[in-house]
Amino acid sequence: MLSDPLEFDLAPLSDLAVTVRLTGAPVDVTTHPGARATSYLQAGDAVSARDLPHASRVDHWYFLSGVDVLADGSSHAIVALGDSITDGRNSTTNGNGRWTDGLARRLFSDLSTRRVAVLNQGIGGNRLLRDGLGPNALARLDRDVLAQSGVRWLVVLEGINDLGTRGAARANGEPVATVQDVTGAYEQIVLRAHARGIRVYGATLLPYEGAGYFAADGEADRQAINTWIRTSGVFDAVIDFDAAARDARNPSRLRAAADSGDHLHPGDAGYKIMADAIDLALFADSRQEP
Repeated sequence: MLSDPLEFDLAPLSDLAVTVRLTGAPVDVTTHPGARATSYLQAGDAVSARDLPHASRVDHWYFLSGVDVLADGSSHAIVALGDSITDGRNSTTNGNGRWTDGLARRLFSDLSTRRVAVLNQGIGGNRLLRDGLGPNALARLDRDVLAQSGVRWLVVLEGINDLGTRGAARANGEPVATVQDVTGAYEQIVLRAHARGIRVYGATLLPYEGAGYFAADGEADRQAINTWIRTSGVFDAVIDFDAAARDARNPSRLRAAADSGDHLHPGDAGYKIMADAIDLALFADSRQEP
C-alpha cells in the first residue's frame, strides 16, 4: 500500500520520523526486526505530538518499509540486495553505521554522485536460493529491486548464508547449495535486472572463519564463488569487499579492524572499510548502459 503524498522539504541524509496511528492492533504485523533503529510505542492518538515522553522503546521497525521522495530526472538510486551484512548486523543502534549508510554519505559528498540515493534491501538470514528469515533473493527481486523507484544500479552481496547453512540443510534432508547453484542465481539476477536497464555490480563474499557455521568446504566454495565473481564477466563491475576486509595473513578470516567479534559481521569500523572500498566512479554517470 502507498500513502497519500506529503509536501514538505527533506534535506539529504536526514533522519526521518514517521508517526503511524492504529485504530486496532492487527493479528499479524510486518516488521523489520534488524532495523538497528528505535521505534516508540504509545497508547492513544499522538500523531501530532512533537514528542512521546511516555512511549515504550523497541529497536525494530513496523509497517513502513520505505519512503519515496520526489526528485528530478537526474536523480537515480542504487539498490543493495543482501543479508544481515547489508542489513547492518552489529552496527551501533541509531548510529547509521551500515556500509550502505557510509556509501550514501560518500556519494553525497562528491559533486559527481550527489544525486544518487542508496536503498538498503538487506534482510538478516537471507539466502539466494531458499527462504530463511524472509523470502529468498530470487523470489523477492521483483518487489525489492525491480519495482523500486529510480533504480539505476544493483549491488548484490548474497550467498554466505547459502554456504553457512549447508550443515543444517543436510541434517534436514534439504538440497545443499553448490557453487553452481549460487553462480546460477547470480546469472538470473543479472539477466532480470539487465532487462530493466539496471547495471549489476557483484560484491565478493566476506571471510567467515570463526563464525558459528563456518566449514572448510564452505570456505573452499566461497573462494571459488569469489573467483567467479571477479573473472566471469557476468557482472557489469565487481566490488571486492573480500579484498578490503580480509586478514592478509589469514585470508579466510576478517581482519581485526573489520571484525565485530563474531567473525562474520563487520562492526561500525568494518562497515566503513566496506563503504570506503567502493569506487564512486561506478555511479558517476547515470547514462551508463548495462
